[in-house]
Amino acid sequence: MKLYLSFLILFTTTLSLSAQIDSQNKSKAIPAVESKKEIDNTPKIEPSQPNNATPNFGSFNTPKISTGVELPKKQFSLFGEEFGNPGELYEKQVNKNLASVKLSPQEVEQLNGSLTDQYFGDFKSNAQSVNISYRDFGVVDGDLIQVLVNDDVVQARVFLSGGFRGFKLDLQKGFNKIDFLALNQGESGPNTAEFRVVDDQGKFISANQWNLATGVKATIIVVKE
Repeated sequence: MKLYLSFLILFTTTLSLSAQIDSQNKSKAIPAVESKKEIDNTPKIEPSQPNNATPNFGSFNTPKISTGVELPKKQFSLFGEEFGNPGELYEKQVNKNLASVKLSPQEVEQLNGSLTDQYFGDFKSNAQSVNISYRDFGVVDGDLIQVLVNDDVVQARVFLSGGFRGFKLDLQKGFNKIDFLALNQGESGPNTAEFRVVDDQGKFISANQWNLATGVKATIIVVKE
């Protein structure tokens, strides 16, 4: 009986000590508190744009970066100036060359047209009529003439084309004065023409050319015997 009581006391004491040790080792559990999700305030880095793109920020454009090289505002020209029309450059060079050359009176007349009336002579004929024809021997540029016979207008306004054309003139006894009056100088000037006079038998009487200023005339006389 004593042995049983001793064993019971020992067992009870062991349980008591074990309970105290367990109670000391056990820490108070702290319940986990779920933390709020942290907000990432770090600015995001966007991928860089290509060099040729110009980014827009709202309604503002980023300033263009100067490369330090400025293009010339005026196109470079070997002649020192720029012409809108290539013909101006050509004309300027021609005028410059002409200015450096001394022209003869004949060359000046050829260039600007005669300022004095031209007389191409008188010719005798037994024909009853003659055919008078004319044309622009240069560039057809709108040259106009008037034809008079013995100071009477027989062709008031004739346009000089590239081909010969004219009229038939019945000859009077004696002098038949034929005047070709330059009404203008066309677009390029002077008034340039070639004329021919052939009788009714096809006999050649006269032919010549003129370079006339406006208002100047060329004259030929046919004398009927």
